[in-house]
Amino acid sequence: MRENPSFALTDPDQVRQLVREQSWMTLVSATDEHGLVVSHYPVMLDEAADGIVLLAHVGRPDEQLHELGRHEVVAIVQGPHGYVSSGWYGVAPAVPTWNFTVAHLYGTPEILAPQQNLEVLDAMVTYFERHQAEPRLMRGTAEDAGYAERLAKGTVGLRLRVERFVAKRKLSQNKPAETVTRIIAGLEGDGPFANPVLAADMRRQHGC
Repeated sequence: MRENPSFALTDPDQVRQLVREQSWMTLVSATDEHGLVVSHYPVMLDEAADGIVLLAHVGRPDEQLHELGRHEVVAIVQGPHGYVSSGWYGVAPAVPTWNFTVAHLYGTPEILAPQQNLEVLDAMVTYFERHQAEPRLMRGTAEDAGYAERLAKGTVGLRLRVERFVAKRKLSQNKPAETVTRIIAGLEGDGPFANPVLAADMRRQHGC
């Protein structure tokens, strides 16, 4: 992601919405002992907090590898993205590009106590299972609750209050309406670069 003002996403509420919709982060730490450490974990928004606050967990021993709580980390949350063919631009000179939404979220994690971690894990399961016709909650039965509590001991919960962020939403905002329409049609088609999720995001961005 180029660090420039073009297509900058500066609205914290839109970044919060990105986290709600994507719920998967790449966690990057520049550590003293291990150098760069990169992990991937589910993430959810702390809806009760002011600002942008992430709730997540890592599997042991990632909390040690990342040196969590000792320094700033960056959580990368990425929205729909994909290739945009120059053939969708019409007859004018053109080159292909990549449309995307991404946010780099910076802060120093707070390590959660075991009971807090369990509560976050429970809330995360509920957050996703609510979409199921018959949700299976983490503590829905005594057996599931006991199993989850045993597994939770192998995880470490964290709360990341985002102190600053750099985000970008590049969805052909600089193109004429007729070009945007052709790009969306290409993404909604059946070709090799069909990408209906990205097309839907573009429709939302452009109000079409």
